[in-house]
Amino acid sequence: PQVCWLTPEQTAGKQKPYMYTQGQAVLNRSFFPGFDTPGVKSTYSATIKVPEGFTAVMSATTWEKQEKDNTFTFKMSQPIPSYPLLSRCGVGAIKSTMLWMKSRVWAEPCLIEAAKKEYDGVIEEFLVVGEKLFGPYVWGRYDVLFMPPSFPFGGMENPCITFVTPCLLAGDRSLVDVIIHEISHSWFGNLVTNANWGEFWLNEGFTMFAQRRISTVVYGAAYTCLEAATGRALLRQHMDNTGEDHPLNKLRVKIEPGVNPDDTYNETPYEKGYCFVSYLAHLVGDQSTFDAFLQAYVNRFKFQSITADDALEFFLEHFPELKKKGVATIPGFEFDRWLNTPGWPPYLPDLSPGETLAELWAASPLNLEAIKAVDIAAWKTYQLIFFLDKILQKSPLPGGNVEKLSETYPKISCAQNAELRLRWCQIVLKNNLEAEFGKVKDFLHSQGKQKYTLPLYRAMWSGSKSARALAVETFSATAAQLHVNVRNYVKKILDAAPVGS
Repeated sequence: PQVCWLTPEQTAGKQKPYMYTQGQAVLNRSFFPGFDTPGVKSTYSATIKVPEGFTAVMSATTWEKQEKDNTFTFKMSQPIPSYPLLSRCGVGAIKSTMLWMKSRVWAEPCLIEAAKKEYDGVIEEFLVVGEKLFGPYVWGRYDVLFMPPSFPFGGMENPCITFVTPCLLAGDRSLVDVIIHEISHSWFGNLVTNANWGEFWLNEGFTMFAQRRISTVVYGAAYTCLEAATGRALLRQHMDNTGEDHPLNKLRVKIEPGVNPDDTYNETPYEKGYCFVSYLAHLVGDQSTFDAFLQAYVNRFKFQSITADDALEFFLEHFPELKKKGVATIPGFEFDRWLNTPGWPPYLPDLSPGETLAELWAASPLNLEAIKAVDIAAWKTYQLIFFLDKILQKSPLPGGNVEKLSETYPKISCAQNAELRLRWCQIVLKNNLEAEFGKVKDFLHSQGKQKYTLPLYRAMWSGSKSARALAVETFSATAAQLHVNVRNYVKKILDAAPVGS
């Protein structure tokens, strides 16, 4: 299951097959003998021979190509756990182009110019800010491989090279900030790693905090607040779906023998983990002082795998005055409660974005004068996402409002930005706007990312009779281009009894 073989139909170019490996969390043991746990790190080398016309790339600090037999040799000189060994990739005809001295982008020929245009100068800025905040970038290169559209994930943070969805190629750089999360893993996850999958939040909670520190420096605090508000809404949705007391809504998860850690995956380690790291920053009180702590934390544990106990003990040692105050046992905010009690985070960072515009669009009759007074022309992606999430929460809207919304904001209803397309399609389905069902179909035909595909099939299957018919028709036409796991998830959705049937 670690090796993914794609047919030409599942690629962007539709001409040649493609292969990639997907080791996280525990799939590498199906491919090579080794200690397949994040608690063990090692260096490695590899030799990969591929057919003529194909190129291999890999998570490695050095690589060479022998032209005579199309053989690639790779060497990773830094110790890493087995799960990031994802990056063996024979591709139909991938090409690369330099962005700057430390970075290049890789993609199928039909995507390479769009990738260069979208990310030229961007990665350098994010990496430079990351180094200022968290210390030296130790991996040498930072390349980005834009995967075929059937790739079911947003990104995979392999050292030296990140695999990302082509959905990030919006054409207007409106989604380039998504790569900040993967860059942040260069310090939190790849360099300092959770020792077991039950403490996955150590990778993702610290990475979410690091991502939002970088975005605050680059884009400003208001932007980051809106992005974080979107994450909080996803956490709220997840906990509403599972129940707050679900055991997976703890930061320290007990994974029973025989359970695949991937089956425990959810928003909790990301967003509740972010809230815990934010709480630690709140205890310190000064952002620059906490930034210095993060540098010390990375330096202390680099190339190691640690537990939450290791991290929190170091925090208290670094701030002896906080340890003396007993911050680990403040009633209601005990570190043990954060780690071992399911439920909503006991501390939430202050986020104060407004909801005025969404309220106006949910009203009947519409106050168009007040709506036009709110200029969204300069709004960034996460401002628009926050607004659309509020519209979705308030849907279905009064009759005619969604049609007017579509007409008023073509930058939203006709967007190529995948995050906006997802939300607009959800609004279309929630309001049964059949005139725009074609946009749902077009979006599902254009990509196979799990994050976008599954919510839309759930929305169609829980919607009207015509929406369910659209689901069946679209899946029949696109099943062959989907990753096998995504295909199976969609089948489960369509096999369930429709709501209200």
